Amino acid sequence: MARPSAPPRSILITGASSGLGEALAKAYAGPGVTLALCGRDGRRLQAVAEACQALGAEATAAVLDVTETGAMDRWIKAADDARPLDLVIANAGISAGTGGTDDPEAQARAIFAVNVTGVLNTIHPIVGRMQARRGGQIALVSSVAAFRGLPGSPAYAASKAAVKSYGEGLRGRLAEDGVRVSVICPGFFDSRMTAVNRFPMPLIMPAERAAAIVKRGLARDKARIAFPWPMVFLAWLFGALPPAWSDPLLVRAPRKE
Repeated sequence: MARPSAPPRSILITGASSGLGEALAKAYAGPGVTLALCGRDGRRLQAVAEACQALGAEATAAVLDVTETGAMDRWIKAADDARPLDLVIANAGISAGTGGTDDPEAQARAIFAVNVTGVLNTIHPIVGRMQARRGGQIALVSSVAAFRGLPGSPAYAASKAAVKSYGEGLRGRLAEDGVRVSVICPGFFDSRMTAVNRFPMPLIMPAERAAAIVKRGLARDKARIAFPWPMVFLAWLFGALPPAWSDPLLVRAPRKE
């Protein structure tokens, strides 16, 4: 098992106005820590920044849409110029319930734009700089849904599968440059995304507990931080089974509204 690395002191988190992003911001906040936070809801984001400041951190809040490539590039590079980033967490994401439209095609395009393009917009402004410094860490938030295409949420599962696969490949690509990459695959946790679900969510946990697991895994440079293990095992099993076996079970699973 890898030894824990030195705690990051300069951290950037997208999707920090609620859910896992908010919980991670507060988990890392403390004296000597600089947090660059972004989200789409300015009021909630400012409240998170103020909570982090109360914990002793220097926190700034930027109202941004992660799909806006130019704006993300400028924000991330400015944050890195102010204090070189130790850790970048590409957390922003949406699902069918939070995509803002009932049109299936528009919904799928919005999910891919935020969950995939938004991740690329978060990672690529900083990769070259971390390579030049031969240090730094990048975390990509995927999901246990990434292990198998889900009839109830095909666009969400596919977008998170893309993030998982890209992050796993990027870890190997950047390792020789001293840049660490981890993929985070959580199950259900309290968030605006899960709040709209109208079906049972097994083993759902507080966002704060999920953040503690993620923080511990990143400190140990784990390639994949997937939890809780019973859901991870089931997701892996459904992905490994022949579709002829798994399809009859999955088509009866609840659908995202």
